[in-house]
Amino acid sequence: MTRPTAVIADDHALIRQGIRQMLVSGGIDVVAEAADGLEAIAMVKKHQPHLLTLDIAMPYSRGIEVFTEARRWAPQTRIVVFSGLTSTALLGELAHAGADAIFLKREELKAFSDAIPHIVEGRNVLGPGVAELIDASGSAGVLTARELQIVGLVAQGLNNRDMAARLGVSTKTVDNHRTNLMRKVGVHSVAELLAYALREGLLDASRET
Repeated sequence: MTRPTAVIADDHALIRQGIRQMLVSGGIDVVAEAADGLEAIAMVKKHQPHLLTLDIAMPYSRGIEVFTEARRWAPQTRIVVFSGLTSTALLGELAHAGADAIFLKREELKAFSDAIPHIVEGRNVLGPGVAELIDASGSAGVLTARELQIVGLVAQGLNNRDMAARLGVSTKTVDNHRTNLMRKVGVHSVAELLAYALREGLLDASRET
């Protein structure tokens, strides 16, 4: 039987080494490692691995963007996300996008090690910390992909008319999205929305470590 293969994507060499040891112990061949988002996408396209372990915050490309491109070029690859961020919006976005497994970096490594056989078999796994955060937040705490786009455009200083032109929708639609997301996160001004986005790591996750 052919052994499963994996690509490890993380900008910290020590973390890549630890993940490699766990994967190899779990009977998986590591065929490549990547230290940034662009390299991760290239390695996934080249090797079409059974498994990709993905740091959500790496240089050159946000983890959610790497996730989307990996899905595009290697739809059969199972993707395990590691996050140093505890944003329920980000974790919820990843879960909604179809991440096969999500773990917080602060969790015990044993949680991932124990889950490897289940992930390879095709089961979806949430680390204990991730499941707790998502359960505690409820569905109201999870922003949609469009709402996350709106947050990014607000951060760029665009008004509703400019956002509508950028997104190809009506100004009224933008206003509805903006109103809904501000109600979801419990803020009442642009300044409060931006403070929330910075705190939750939604504006530029690639700058987080």
